[in-house]
Amino acid sequence: MEDNTARNHSTVTEFFLAGLSQTPELQLPLFFLFTGIYLITVAGNLGIITLIGLSSHLHTPMYYFLSSLSFIDFCQSTVVTPKMLVNFVTEKNLISYPGCMTQLYFFITFGIAECYTLAAMAYDRYVAICNPLLYNITMSSQIYTSLISGVYIFAVICASVNTGFMIRIKFCKLDVINHYFCDFLPLLKLGCSNIYINEMLILSFGTVNIFVPMMTIIISYILIIASILHIHSSEGRSKAFSTCSSHISAVAVFYGSAAFTYLQPSSVILKDQGKVSSVFYTTVVPMLNPLIYSLRNKDVTVALKKILETKKFM
Repeated sequence: MEDNTARNHSTVTEFFLAGLSQTPELQLPLFFLFTGIYLITVAGNLGIITLIGLSSHLHTPMYYFLSSLSFIDFCQSTVVTPKMLVNFVTEKNLISYPGCMTQLYFFITFGIAECYTLAAMAYDRYVAICNPLLYNITMSSQIYTSLISGVYIFAVICASVNTGFMIRIKFCKLDVINHYFCDFLPLLKLGCSNIYINEMLILSFGTVNIFVPMMTIIISYILIIASILHIHSSEGRSKAFSTCSSHISAVAVFYGSAAFTYLQPSSVILKDQGKVSSVFYTTVVPMLNPLIYSLRNKDVTVALKKILETKKFM
């Protein structure tokens, strides 16, 4: 047997992903369930992107933001779900060390990008409802392009810093990640070097990336509601609320599931309950967003009907 000194200097080159469930009889039903969810996610999000691209009357900042959100949801689901599906049909699901760090990097990138995209969408709704006459100037193509670019640049910087400091950790304990993908806390649990900096980074970035978008969304909707209440006609109020309802639903689903996943005691997160709750955040939310926007948005449903009618007459 190797002594402790040798173990402390050994490094892990690959990890085993424990998976969502280790009950044999559940593996095949879960495989089919999550395959279905993933196919709906891919079809829904790519469908929204294609629909917005083909429908000229949807070429507005609101729908460009929605297109970006769909792209993020598609990528986030693709980063996590296929590897989880492999786990259901293989005895041991291996992931290489570079593969694990890559998955973590893109998981962080698209998670943060979604936070700020939802905030940008709230700001867009605020401008549209509270300053409609200045909307075309305030949300010019240059400004919304800068906002979308800024979201991705900031997300990449945050992911690069967090993943960079994760790479500095020596993983020389058990190489089994008690999760179905490479996430922060299960990885930190395997580290045998000092993880204080990583914990502080997760806390500081986590606080900023939740607080700033949430405050932007809350302030935007306080101003939106105040503006709507000053509209005299009930038809005008109803129309204003309907333009926001899809976004409010998406925000509630995303932040509700994220809070339920991460704002729990570590004793819960690091056990199987944490794995189950994160399923909603990583796989169900990307599936729900296109459904929310297609079912609750008249412009999207009208555009879809037009395209389907055009196809019939071709």
